Amino acid sequence: ADDVVVLSGPLGAGKTTLVKGVAEQLDVQGVIASPTFVVSRVHKPQGTGLALVHVDAYRLSGQSDLVDLDLDATKNAAYVIEWGKDLVSGFTENWLEIEIDRALELNDDSDPASGVRSISVTAVGDRWRDLDLRGLLA
Repeated sequence: ADDVVVLSGPLGAGKTTLVKGVAEQLDVQGVIASPTFVVSRVHKPQGTGLALVHVDAYRLSGQSDLVDLDLDATKNAAYVIEWGKDLVSGFTENWLEIEIDRALELNDDSDPASGVRSISVTAVGDRWRDLDLRGLLA
């Protein structure tokens, strides 16, 4: 609960696809789709687990906009914030920053979402001090 993950990367890199995987593991309700125009969505747990708060900060103009969303009003939740790299420090002191980059060449010309991705993970704050990230993405 209260963990924050910030996703960065170009359009089509797979940020929302990664959120779908997180949602599946958390076993939350609702369809996971990019909340670009509604800014945030709360997905309640199917049972007694964590809720998922999914934010698309692309249209937010500053840290205060993210704070104004009152995200922490949802208790017992994990937070995934797309496009929030420059805004999240106004919301929390601890987060995982995941940068997804898409290869320029595509595996399948008919599918612009295909292709190899590279992922880097940076831990920010004391919460993640003892986390060994080397094995996280292996």
